Amino acid sequence: MYVISTPIGNLGDISNRAVDTLKNIDVILAEDTRVTGKLLKNFDINTKMISFNEYSEKTKTAFIISLLKEGKRVGIVSDAGTPLISDPGFVLVREAIKNNIKIIAIPGSTALIHALTVSGLPTDKFIFLGYLSKKEGKRKDVLEKVKKISEYMNTTVIFYESPYRLLATLKNINEVFGNIDIVVCRELTKLHEEVLRDSVSNLITHFSVTLPKGEFTLVFNS
Repeated sequence: MYVISTPIGNLGDISNRAVDTLKNIDVILAEDTRVTGKLLKNFDINTKMISFNEYSEKTKTAFIISLLKEGKRVGIVSDAGTPLISDPGFVLVREAIKNNIKIIAIPGSTALIHALTVSGLPTDKFIFLGYLSKKEGKRKDVLEKVKKISEYMNTTVIFYESPYRLLATLKNINEVFGNIDIVVCRELTKLHEEVLRDSVSNLITHFSVTLPKGEFTLVFNS
């Protein structure tokens, strides 16, 4: 089974190895077949797709394992970036390992590493939190725990955020950590890529005036 990374925005970031793998496997598990279909069309790839997302992962895993046991070559992709990173696939990979099925990673883009490398913050160690909870109480609880960790280990913190919750999350960071400097990355590798480095209070003011749009990755040093 192949875990295949795809571009997070710029199609030029896909590797030759990823294209060759997508062309030569038997089945592609796609988070959204419409999104992956556009990618495949761009690279003239005609491999069969099966929808495989957070809603169907548990119900379809047994079927996918049976395909793998039959000798089918199966690849999993997400809508963008590296599969399993805040995307479906963990349950399937775990079951494949239990069934002695070889897992091969086809590396490529992932927004968290892109954001870390352009942030200007320490890169020697970091904590990735995925998406914080939609519920403010749980979100603040995680941030409080990260603050406690920082008492023992100075580390860079990275997480993803929806444009709908960005402003609320920035306010939570300000409440927990104070007016620290933070890096907000938007639409990485895409046409309107933007990296904002400023105090959290200034960014709260900015996004109170400018409506957040796109996918966001936040980076700060705890």
